[in-house]
Amino acid sequence: MSHPSQPTRTTPKAGRNLPAAIGVGVALMVPIVVGLVWFEWLFVAYVTILLSLAVVEVAKALARIDMHAEWVPIVLGTIITLVGVFVVSTYPGLGVSPMTFIVTSLGGTVLASILARLFRGHPEGFVRDIAASSLIIAYIPLISLFVALLIAPDNGPQRIWTIILCVIASDTGAYGTGVLLGRHKMAPRISPNKTWEGFAGGVLATVLVASVCTQWLLGIPWWIGVPLGILVSIAATMGDLTESLIKREVGLKDMSNLLPGHGGIMDRLDSMLMAFPVGWFVLNVAMGP
Repeated sequence: MSHPSQPTRTTPKAGRNLPAAIGVGVALMVPIVVGLVWFEWLFVAYVTILLSLAVVEVAKALARIDMHAEWVPIVLGTIITLVGVFVVSTYPGLGVSPMTFIVTSLGGTVLASILARLFRGHPEGFVRDIAASSLIIAYIPLISLFVALLIAPDNGPQRIWTIILCVIASDTGAYGTGVLLGRHKMAPRISPNKTWEGFAGGVLATVLVASVCTQWLLGIPWWIGVPLGILVSIAATMGDLTESLIKREVGLKDMSNLLPGHGGIMDRLDSMLMAFPVGWFVLNVAMGP
């Protein structure tokens, strides 16, 4: 956030430095583009690294309110879950169903986190610490595994592109409409810069982009983009608000300073994280697994 002495960099309604956000977004998107166009394994590996860093960010944030998650087993569980779900979904000949692998890997992550906390020995804060670990497991590896499920089909990259473009449209539409027309605060105690006008603009932009993507990227009727766009935009907004609420609870402006000029990994992935399960569901109903 710029200081008052730097008015040229201030965005009072949107609450962030747009050039910095765009620069970070472009840098983060390069491996995604290369992975989705040429090397799906690169995409999966890159997303897994980002999410592993996100686990550490959230664990450090929760530690500020004396909730100490066991981030090492959670990071290992995140890697095993995402890579494993991608493998068993892409190669059904292995004879392991994705659901079996998901239950086993996530259950194992929970058990490993409890075991790691037990080895710390002291009973003080045990329930609080296990709650912190469980929250992160549900928030990151559980939700993010839908990325692996989405990319596994033959048209997996197109499904991923559709959801990414929808989230970008939601964010950009909400930002632009909020700056130009925003008057009514959406959640002033959580995210003061969000407005209902911006939310409506984000939904409209997402529906338009989703309709184009379903027709031209996925080869299904354009009208499927209407429910897809509405639901993905709502999910993306809820993801943003969820992370904002966590940051307010722990007293942080940004989840970390890992990305210069912008914040942390979760500050970029919050909307995407919630959008992928919703996008997976709509496309799964419309197209099959």
